[in-house]
Amino acid sequence: MRLNQVFKFYESKDDEFVTVYFEGKELRVPSGISVASALLANGIYFFRASSVNGSKRSPYCMMGVCFECLLEIDGVPALQGCMIGVRNGMIIKRQIGNMNVKKLDIETY
Repeated sequence: MRLNQVFKFYESKDDEFVTVYFEGKELRVPSGISVASALLANGIYFFRASSVNGSKRSPYCMMGVCFECLLEIDGVPALQGCMIGVRNGMIIKRQIGNMNVKKLDIETY
């Protein structure tokens, strides 16, 4: 069963678009929108997989509260797609499981 597209772009001038790459796929999206909005409008609803049970997760609140829209953006893991604007050439990947965190040397008291 095919669902009607829920999200779509309003018409815009061609020079107001940027190109981003999601999982290797090129997407032309309006400049000035969030990464999460760009993906949703292109029919991409699976953003990350839960680190607990691997279930597929999608954006929920679109205002930075729920953390369901975590993505790897330009090589940086666990960024909230709803809080970051698109940039030309941006490389976006799904956040699968726990992010890789390097051990930091932090001075403690």
